[in-house]
Order: sequence, then C-alpha cells, then structure tokens
Amino acid sequence: MSAARADAWLFVAQRASAVVLAVCVAIHLAVIIAAAQTGISAVAILGRTRGAFGWMAFYGVFVAAIAIHAPIGLRAILRESTRWRGLSLDLAVMAFALLLLALGMRAIGSLAW
Repeated sequence: MSAARADAWLFVAQRASAVVLAVCVAIHLAVIIAAAQTGISAVAILGRTRGAFGWMAFYGVFVAAIAIHAPIGLRAILRESTRWRGLSLDLAVMAFALLLLALGMRAIGSLAW
C-alpha cells in the first residue's frame, strides 16, 4: 500500500473514531453527572455495573475508539513537529495503541467480576 493511500485510511479511521468518541464521551459524562447528582459512591457504581455485559460492551467500544484515535493523532503531531518519519514512528505509535488497548481492556475486566 502506498504511503498516500495509508495516510488516507488513517485520516478516515481517525475521523470515524472521533464520531464514536463523541457519542461515548456524551454518554459517559451523562452517567457521571447522573451518578453525582444522586450521591452514589464509586463502590456502589461498580457494584451495579459489575457483570453487566452492556456496560462492558459500551466501554469496550469506547476503549477501541481511543486506541485508534489517539495514536493516529499522536503520529500526525510527531510528524509535524519533529523529523521522525518512517517505520520506527509507525511501530512506536502502534505500540502506544496496543498499550492503550491493553490498559483499557484491563480496566473493563474489572467490570466482569
């Protein structure tokens, strides 16, 4: 795949993940605000959401969107503000994406049990 074609796909992926993130952030903030207004504690929230497949799926989508969106943006910033190019940059942001995904899935795992 040519570099221009890869950049075009990354552009589309980042914009699509931004749409998903906008929805997820809105839902997440609404839940936080609702919980804060009722005075429910974090322990009580975890007690209610633990084992709930719907919440795990929602946060799985949220984490996946973050793991796509942030590394692509970081790659663009690094390319624009440094001389770093090529395979080493791509591998570094891919490693960052995998780290975000792993940490996010680990947090979601706490909802499972």
